[in-house]
Amino acid sequence: MLLEDKELRERVARMETLLEEIEALEDPRARSKAAEVVGVLLDLYGEGLARMMETVAETEDGESTFGRFADDELVSHLLFLHGLHPLDLEARVIGALEEVRPYLKSHGGNVELLGVEGGVARLSMEGSCKGCPSSTMTLKLAIEEAIWKAAPDLESIEAEGVAEPEPAPNFVAGPTLRRKKKKPPEENGASSWTVVGGLPQLIGGGTLAKEVSGERILFVKLADDFYAYRDLCLGCGSSLEAGSLKEAELNCPGCGHRYDVRRAGGCLDEPTLHLEPVPLLVDEEVVEEREGHSRRSIVKVALPSAVG
Repeated sequence: MLLEDKELRERVARMETLLEEIEALEDPRARSKAAEVVGVLLDLYGEGLARMMETVAETEDGESTFGRFADDELVSHLLFLHGLHPLDLEARVIGALEEVRPYLKSHGGNVELLGVEGGVARLSMEGSCKGCPSSTMTLKLAIEEAIWKAAPDLESIEAEGVAEPEPAPNFVAGPTLRRKKKKPPEENGASSWTVVGGLPQLIGGGTLAKEVSGERILFVKLADDFYAYRDLCLGCGSSLEAGSLKEAELNCPGCGHRYDVRRAGGCLDEPTLHLEPVPLLVDEEVVEEREGHSRRSIVKVALPSAVG
């Protein structure tokens, strides 16, 4: 039986705590012996995994089994740790981009892989992602998080066709894009996402303003898609919570400016204005109920102030 995500996270956290305690041992001999035991165990399990992979490769459905291994996050991580991952670097990057492509397309953008050479993944941003003020956060948090998760052995990620955005007028400065340099795993965005919840108020669609990490965020749901923006009209500085929403068009209650929710918050009346998009991802969570299990959507956002 597969471990539940919560249980798995708890075990990983426990392992990290134990390793820290080993490193903190005052007796150098005890510290060395404990580290040696861990190393020997890793080598032993690595050899066992290697033999299992060889056995699977000899079976008729070996390729499909390798694919299932690659799709399982825990198994994939263990295979990568021991240099046994069945997919090469470029294949893993392609798979990561496929995971975030629906999110990008829902915002009118897309991304293509130009190639992986010398440990560098080169990307081409398209649509609303190209030159859009949200490009930095889309690249840094949505695309990069998926790529670093699938391919931590990359050296860096570079994006072509991404223009440096102009500062938003008067109220909010737009984020600045810099080409990504490889960071330690803990800095690659995994800890930058803030869980907002299921947002049951938006089951039927509409808008909802909510404070997240000290920032007021406007959440919009159109059909099955969620969007998030700073709750601030760049034309007059008003909150958009009371604005009317017609299909994908959001009207500011203060000045009447119309913003396209699906197209990265671009203003339909004044092209120089735009809302500030907030990166948003939706995870599916299994919920235990009296009569079985059900799934619910869990919304996560990442704020520029939280990611540095």
